[in-house]
Amino acid sequence: MSNKPQLYCLDANVIIEAWQKYYSPKFCPSYWEVLNNLGKQGRLFIPKNVSDEITRTEDDLAKWLKTSDIKIEQIDGNVTSCLSKIYAANPLHKFLVDNTRQRSLADPWVIAHAMNSNACVVTKENFETAANSKRIKIPNVCQNMGIRWINDFALIEELNLKFSCEVIG
Repeated sequence: MSNKPQLYCLDANVIIEAWQKYYSPKFCPSYWEVLNNLGKQGRLFIPKNVSDEITRTEDDLAKWLKTSDIKIEQIDGNVTSCLSKIYAANPLHKFLVDNTRQRSLADPWVIAHAMNSNACVVTKENFETAANSKRIKIPNVCQNMGIRWINDFALIEELNLKFSCEVIG
């Protein structure tokens, strides 16, 4: 068994929702410092497609990501080969991407990068149990492919992160 720490591949929704909803840097800057430090340590990364999704709009989150130490993994032949294996494993996997609305374009790449790097996928998506669902979710494909996945709250717990609050002013 390897003593190498677990590597994590982040889905865009983990970063976007945290920034917009519950870990805004206005009141929880330490969350972003921790993510940056984990990036610096090589403990987590994001695929280029996720970076593109976040930086598509030139907002404060995009500016933060561009200056962070979070590694952005490029697509290479190995990652493309992993993507081919994902699509070949189950015909439903093609429904990861919503082509009609041009949404979730990075989702297959998140899984392919995680597969290539033996990383754990971190996503806000939930495992879809409804048989009539028109769209398969990242956790479903991860489970089908034997790739570990967790949500961002489980990541915080797994890394034993602690945040503190203070009253300013």
